[in-house]
Parts: sequence; C-alpha cells; structure tokens
Amino acid sequence: MLLRLRLLLASLLGGALLLLVLCLGAQNLEQRPTINLGFGRTPPLPAGFLVGMALVIGVIGGGSAAALLAPDRDQASVRE
Repeated sequence: MLLRLRLLLASLLGGALLLLVLCLGAQNLEQRPTINLGFGRTPPLPAGFLVGMALVIGVIGGGSAAALLAPDRDQASVRE
C-alpha cells in the first residue's frame, strides 16, 4: 500500500512541477492557434503549451496507472 501511495504522489508531484515549468515557459510565445472541439473553440493557446499539456497528462495518467497496477506486498506473501 505504501508503494502505491509513493508512486501516486511522485507522479502527481512530477506532473505539477512539469505544469509549473510549462506555464512559465509558455509566457512569451507568439504563435497562438485555436483548437476546434466540435462544440466550441479554445482560446488562443501556444502550440508548445498544448503539446506540453499532453505530456503532463501522460505523466500523471501513467504514474496513476502504475500505482494502481503495482502488486500489493500483503497479497503476494499470502499467495506463497
């Protein structure tokens, strides 16, 4: 259980730090395209920010999946 909690906290902390760096770095970008979502359009956002958000979501999602799929040590000792 402790391993799962550490994995989850590490992925959330890593994602938050990446998001902070991304927001600081995206301040001065000039090209700002919009995305058509089907029901509306996003505000003009820098393309690097959109790619960086996909990276941050992937880090958090992958870390959460790893935390959920990690074997539980208590159940592993019972199986033996």
